[in-house]
Amino acid sequence: MDSFMLLLEGFATALQPVYLLYALGGVFVGTAVGVLPGIGPAMTVALLMPITYSLDPAAALIVFAGIYYGGMYGGSTTSILLNTPGESASIVTALEGNKMAKAGRGAAALATAAIGSFIAGTIATVLLTFLAPIVADLAVGLGPVDYVALMVVAFLTVGALLGASVLRGLASLALGLFIGMVGIDDSTAQQRFTFDNPNLVDGIDMVLVAVGLFALGEALYVASKLRHGPVELIPVSKGKNAWLSREDWKRSWKPWLRGTFIGFPIGTVPAGGADVSTFLSYAAERRLAKGENKAQFGKGAIEGVAGPEAANNAAAAGVLVPLLTLGIPTTATAAMMLTAFQRYQIQPGPLLFENQSALVWTLIASLYVGNLMLLVLNLPLVGLWVKILQIPRPYLYGGILVFAALGAFSVNFSTVDVGILLVVGILGYFMRRYGYPVAPMVVAMILGPMFEVQLRRSLQLSQNDPVALVSSPFTIVVYASMALIFAGSWWLRRRQAALEAVEPAKEEISA
Repeated sequence: MDSFMLLLEGFATALQPVYLLYALGGVFVGTAVGVLPGIGPAMTVALLMPITYSLDPAAALIVFAGIYYGGMYGGSTTSILLNTPGESASIVTALEGNKMAKAGRGAAALATAAIGSFIAGTIATVLLTFLAPIVADLAVGLGPVDYVALMVVAFLTVGALLGASVLRGLASLALGLFIGMVGIDDSTAQQRFTFDNPNLVDGIDMVLVAVGLFALGEALYVASKLRHGPVELIPVSKGKNAWLSREDWKRSWKPWLRGTFIGFPIGTVPAGGADVSTFLSYAAERRLAKGENKAQFGKGAIEGVAGPEAANNAAAAGVLVPLLTLGIPTTATAAMMLTAFQRYQIQPGPLLFENQSALVWTLIASLYVGNLMLLVLNLPLVGLWVKILQIPRPYLYGGILVFAALGAFSVNFSTVDVGILLVVGILGYFMRRYGYPVAPMVVAMILGPMFEVQLRRSLQLSQNDPVALVSSPFTIVVYASMALIFAGSWWLRRRQAALEAVEPAKEEISA
């Protein structure tokens, strides 16, 4: 009941006209950039972070939450109409959604994606509302060794599960840890990894790294592969085919619910987030389909759009549970939101619900509001998103580079920061060029200093006895769970590889 009353107080703040405008702006911008290939919510939050410094904390976090939800939905549009996912979590949607669009049912695919996103987002936010305070209460009793265990799991799972290669993911993780250690040692007050450069004494700002990796690195990578000519879009049908039929509703509502309850629990643990949940949802719908519906898989089955899109958005809400209650991000976008919190001297964790109660409940209330705004925006404005897809790539990424440079300069009003941005951007380009995922690097850079503090504290309390790091029941459960996560991910990768091998074979046979 306390949570319900606090949520009502959060609504009282979130429903103020000025905050409604911020939420509308966030979901609009998030959806707009989500439909563009290669530009996801993490990149958008990184780009807009310097611009929001003049906002109060509640307004800034509402904007970022809107961008987060909007970006997760927006990827479905480009997946369905271009067969080019804007986010990795939208890859599964392209399997069936693009085939529906080619069959003249693109509007139905976009509609089931929008409604499924709304239903899943709403249910998942309800679960977040009541689960997060419970997790926060339990987390209050955790000690340094318990936090070390949680961060080890976050490091290893994010590093190993994101990207095609485990070694490359762990290499990206190690690079992020190194960058996070640059600056002053908290224990000895000595400089480390600064190479006697006074500009590095205070460390490398997270905003510079995020903008460099996501914005500059992506722009350079796209420029290296840019091809001239118009973007080929599948037109969105109008008239009687522009909406869901009664049969479509009948086939979609169960996948919406199943996807929700697959996506949310996976999102709450560092196990691959939305990417894993969308694949699981697709596999479940394919297995449960019967008769003619099963035969449509691979040719444009609406269940293959409804389920994964619901799982995608439910996982997005689930990711906020460890972020708000433990201060641990499990995705790149969550890492950027953690940076936004820290910019306002707010540290997510067990005490967040006590020390910043009004702020966190306003944020949760804004998720409900933003989710409704997404539905209202995305159903009638499909034509607008299609036009955004036709923006010439040189103009689009040229604008991104300008905003990236201005944002980097505005952090400390220093030209040195622009130089650091360029170096990190070039690094981001080569990481993409050779298949190194950037998300583990961002997560490691944020969690690295926190991990160091908790590890040193644990060893000091145990008089440098490493056995103490696995001495509590909680740590044993956490490390056992990590082993199960790795076993499950290995099995999922094998299933996914088999599925990807079957799809091209079916297309060749049908051709």
